[in-house]
Amino acid sequence: QVQLVESGGGLVQPGGSLRLSCAASGTIFSLNAMGWYRQAPGKERELVASMPGSGSFTNYADSVKGRFTILRDNDKNTLYLQMSSLRREDTAAYYCYAIRDRTTYWGQGTQVTVSS
Repeated sequence: QVQLVESGGGLVQPGGSLRLSCAASGTIFSLNAMGWYRQAPGKERELVASMPGSGSFTNYADSVKGRFTILRDNDKNTLYLQMSSLRREDTAAYYCYAIRDRTTYWGQGTQVTVSS
């Protein structure tokens, strides 16, 4: 069982920055993959960023490349999503996920609203 607790969402102005955190129970080295999805009202869920358990590479949606960075702190067993140059279309509920032994675990979600 993997528990994921997210934090860091909120209201930010266009062009601003925000960092989301996802604290995992247990070591993240045991995970096969982890990352972030988002879902805006009336839109399909979108994979924003991901990395394998080894952290050897990262993947990003085209819509966030160059603006978002997925990071991890192995000592804190925490995954981060650093978001900059935020746009109104980044407004969504953001969910972290982790995969271990073919089971996907989800965080509770955190709302990001980009508005002036």
